[in-house]
Amino acid sequence: MKQKIVLKVSMHCSKCRKKALKVAAVAYGVTSVALHGPEKDKLMILGDGVDAACLTEALRKKLCQSSIEIVEEVKDTPKPVDPPKPPSPQIIICQPQPFEYYRVVPDPTPAPCTIM
Repeated sequence: MKQKIVLKVSMHCSKCRKKALKVAAVAYGVTSVALHGPEKDKLMILGDGVDAACLTEALRKKLCQSSIEIVEEVKDTPKPVDPPKPPSPQIIICQPQPFEYYRVVPDPTPAPCTIM
C-alpha cells in the first residue's frame, strides 16, 4: 500500500531543511522525499508502510515543530499495454527481365569439304 504523506515542518534555513530531509529519508518504508509548498516548508513523502506518527515525532525531536497535514493512499494505475503491431507489409517490386531469344539456324547449303 503506497502512501503519500505531507508534513508541515518549521524549517527556517537550509540547515533545517537538510536535517528534515535526512530524518525523513532514513525512515522505514520511505522511497522518496521532496520539499513541497510555495515556501518549501512542507515535506512530501512517498513510501510503503510509512508510520506518519513516528516520522512526525522524529522530526519534532530533531527540529521544533512538525505536524501531519495529509495522509493518503496512492493508487498505482497500471499502464495500458499497447497491442502488438502487425508487421508492416513488405513491398517487393519485381521488374520483368527482358527476354532474349536465340535460335539455331542450320546452314541451308553445306559447304563442300575442300582441302587446300
